[in-house]
Amino acid sequence: VQLQASGGGLVQPGGSLRLACAASKFAVNYGEYIGWFRQAPGREREWVSSISRWGGSADYADSVKGRFTVSSDNAENTIYLQMNKLRPEDTAVYHCAAARGARGLRSSDAYGLWGRGTLVTVSS
Repeated sequence: VQLQASGGGLVQPGGSLRLACAASKFAVNYGEYIGWFRQAPGREREWVSSISRWGGSADYADSVKGRFTVSSDNAENTIYLQMNKLRPEDTAVYHCAAARGARGLRSSDAYGLWGRGTLVTVSS
């Protein structure tokens, strides 16, 4: 597995979770940019956030801006997604993916390497 997302679980509305995306050496060499996507049952995949592992500003979907924070720990080859103030509509399977270039990172088409997802359920 080149990219593995973890950290999902059940959380109450208003709670927090931190997801981790562990990248293999292959994934690290594959692409500089990491994106987080999510897919809820019966809905299309949705871009959440993206970041360059070597610096630069992160980008967020409007639906998560101000609540989610993406960061990169290059020593651990891990990208984190800190999710605060979670809402029921954040319930989905979250995936991380790697892209080679910086263009079009809000589209899943930019990403050539995908990892297994982790389920986040926000419910009381």
